[in-house]
Amino acid sequence: MLDFFRNLFRKKGTPEKHAADNVVTAPLSEAQLQSIKEMSVNRYEPAQLIVASGQSVGRQRELNEDSLFTTSTTIAGNSSTPPFGLFIIADGMGGHQYGEVASNVAIRTISGYVMKKFHNTLYGIPSHPLDESLQEIAQDAVMEAQRAVLREAPGSGTTVTAALVMGQQLTIAHVGDSRAYLLYNEHRMEAITRDHSLVRRLEELGQITAAEAAVHPQRNVLYRALGQGEALEADVVTTPFPVGGYLFLCSDGLWGVVPEDEVRRIIYEGPTIQRACQNLITAANGAGGPDNISVILAQLLA
Repeated sequence: MLDFFRNLFRKKGTPEKHAADNVVTAPLSEAQLQSIKEMSVNRYEPAQLIVASGQSVGRQRELNEDSLFTTSTTIAGNSSTPPFGLFIIADGMGGHQYGEVASNVAIRTISGYVMKKFHNTLYGIPSHPLDESLQEIAQDAVMEAQRAVLREAPGSGTTVTAALVMGQQLTIAHVGDSRAYLLYNEHRMEAITRDHSLVRRLEELGQITAAEAAVHPQRNVLYRALGQGEALEADVVTTPFPVGGYLFLCSDGLWGVVPEDEVRRIIYEGPTIQRACQNLITAANGAGGPDNISVILAQLLA
């Protein structure tokens, strides 16, 4: 790219003055060329969220009990708003009647609740400030989904991991063992959710090791899920969205069979986030595909 700009602006010999427009041209300095390169690579105007997703029934299941939802909005101009995104994965509990109904009810209820709350803020003229915090909205949306699952799919259950993005603020609401990760520019990957599973609790208590947890016969048993009991409390966490990095959501059909190091490699080596999602699905199916697989990958460009 530097050679392109150097050749574009270079004139033979000394600086040349054009009589027609009285403009003096000269080769750009190395510092100027480097500045142009950095601006073209590292700056995006307007700031925006890009998102991709992937899903598969897997190789050992006949029914897909996973559901996912993605939406992102960019509004730029005289009345700009920060990039907005809502991303949700829900995994209907296998072995329960209407698990696929529970997961679909959960994502539709949460997305509908959140989008109603943000409608005036995003699209109103003039915009209206929110009366509630992002954490309160996320928590209330999950509780609304809990009531909907109990009503629409009694006896079933589902995990849910929902990510609400407003500018660089990321709020996660989480129940169950679907997961959310952040991937940073230095190729570091960090889980920002905690599995509500029996083996994870045993691991936290030091009663089993991580290696034992990975093959434990009860590794899919959850102690917290939507639709399971009247009382429910979602984990809600707020953290900065890493600019240029990634937010990654997945069901256990992905993280349960593809090691984190391999997930990280696939994401960073993917030519696009869409291709990275499909490569992750391929990797999970290549490892046997024992469960339904859902992935969402989002990147903040600013």
